[in-house]
Amino acid sequence: MLQKYETLTEMHKGYLVAVIRGENKEEAVEISKQAYKGGIRSLEVTFSTPGAEDAIAELARTADSDMIVGAGTVLDEETARIAIMKGARYIVSPHFDGAIATMCNRYAIPYLPGCGSVTEIMQALTFGVDVVKLFPGSLLGPGFIKDVKGPIPHVQLMPSGGVSIDNIDKWMGNGAFAVGIGSALTKGISNGDYSSVEKVAREFMDKLASIKEGQA
Repeated sequence: MLQKYETLTEMHKGYLVAVIRGENKEEAVEISKQAYKGGIRSLEVTFSTPGAEDAIAELARTADSDMIVGAGTVLDEETARIAIMKGARYIVSPHFDGAIATMCNRYAIPYLPGCGSVTEIMQALTFGVDVVKLFPGSLLGPGFIKDVKGPIPHVQLMPSGGVSIDNIDKWMGNGAFAVGIGSALTKGISNGDYSSVEKVAREFMDKLASIKEGQA
């Protein structure tokens, strides 16, 4: 089980998780590499991308030692197992699924299910989930974390959706374990030029560093 906690520790330390959605495998790989060049170490390749499993395999095979490749938009246990066999080090879904949790536990892989209520969060914790994805983050807002941590102080929550460079300090201030960044990273892509992804990733990393410096 140690590998599970090593992965989560690295995700928490890096704090930013790039949520990668591409038109195809090649685009997903390129966006991932650019996000990594910009300083983001945790890369969540979503299964809404055609060929996602091949993108995960290529990244996992060629990754530097500090790149943490995971799978997102995992809707069932079969997809979870495929992702794990291809090299995914963590699994993320937009909902909670007990069968996915069981599959991930079997391979000592962190499972971060999307939950939007305290009832769902408690169900996930009961199945051994260590970090819950708050989804949709844009609807719940940073204050939701503080509200949940009142009665359940030990829960670890990672928002996905609704995270921007302008509000990352609010998510951090309310105790988010990490934050998922999606469309904000890719909005500048134009005509096959992915260099903007690296630029935006670096801006997020610089913002994160300044927040941490202010907290020190």
